[in-house]
Amino acid sequence: MHRHGYKGRKFGRETDQRLALTRGLMCSLIKYQTITTTLARAKEIRRTTEKLITLAKKGDLAARRLVIARLNDIETGDLLVDVIAPQIKRDSGYLRIEHAGYRRGDNSEMGTISFVDEISFEQPKAEKPAKAEKASKPEKAEKPAKAASKKEDK
Repeated sequence: MHRHGYKGRKFGRETDQRLALTRGLMCSLIKYQTITTTLARAKEIRRTTEKLITLAKKGDLAARRLVIARLNDIETGDLLVDVIAPQIKRDSGYLRIEHAGYRRGDNSEMGTISFVDEISFEQPKAEKPAKAEKASKPEKAEKPAKAASKKEDK
């Protein structure tokens, strides 16, 4: 007997349910930077999320499409490729898991998974509309000034 093709935890679920659970946890981790879940789930999504971050650090179109396909969410994939991946300076070990005690109902061991590096979600795209507003405000200010100068001439 051999043990080929048994990689990963099954979580007592069928394949499609397990894949949906993993994708949902990865999306939540990327959106909120830290999540608390069972320790087994945290260890399992760390494997897949770190591979996804490494792929996102490439930043090309093919990598972006693969990230979006694996997350099944366009907004989260773009967030990972455009905002989070460029801020990560290390080559591996992007996530940390800390033990968070035991769950009250069933005494399951809980863990908090989060990014090792601090990540800010401020995007430089907000600066471009601000410059456009500054250019449009003086035009509005000039019109009343011209009207005031005409009244003075009369």
